[in-house]
Amino acid sequence: MFKIELNKRQQHILEIVKQNGPITGEHIADQLNLTRATLRPDLAILTMAGYLDARPRVGYFFSGKSETQLLTDNLKKIIVKDYQSIPVVVNDSISVYDAICTMFLEDVGTLFVVDKEAILKGVLSRKDLLRASIGKQELTSIPVNIIMTRMPNVTMCTKEDLLIDVAKRLIDKQIDAVPVVKETEKGYEVTGRITKTNIAKAFVALADDGI
Repeated sequence: MFKIELNKRQQHILEIVKQNGPITGEHIADQLNLTRATLRPDLAILTMAGYLDARPRVGYFFSGKSETQLLTDNLKKIIVKDYQSIPVVVNDSISVYDAICTMFLEDVGTLFVVDKEAILKGVLSRKDLLRASIGKQELTSIPVNIIMTRMPNVTMCTKEDLLIDVAKRLIDKQIDAVPVVKETEKGYEVTGRITKTNIAKAFVALADDGI
């Protein structure tokens, strides 16, 4: 579990607010024999981390949230556009052989298949390409649109979706990545991708921020 490490003064502030809240910053400072300016960074940290809530002309009060609830609240603030990466796309007319080459050269596990107008038509995974390569057919003569997962069976997301919701889709569908799309008159345009690595980076960032 991610946990913010509070210093002794911050812990003392929490206890004061628990016992006396709502309480103004000036009154907290008086109890600690400190100036309001000295406490300002500590109060900002406790408020941003979710331990305290603040209301104008009322003061600070304890949020009552557990560390698990605080983590959940922060996860629900992360949206796809904060962590999406550049998509790797291929045309729906290329061969399986070319798709395999692209996948290895780009070092990705999923390719997004688009038409000449850059509209999403399907998805290619490592498993799709491996399955095709096991047969005796000539890979240069097989178009990817024969083996790909086709629309509308492609799992997608938008840049405004919550990252935690996309993570659940990856788990439910047992897939490694989803395209980030923008809806147009012609269909869905691929603007990015979210992978398990992107999601791992988000969790690491939460840890690094001390949440």
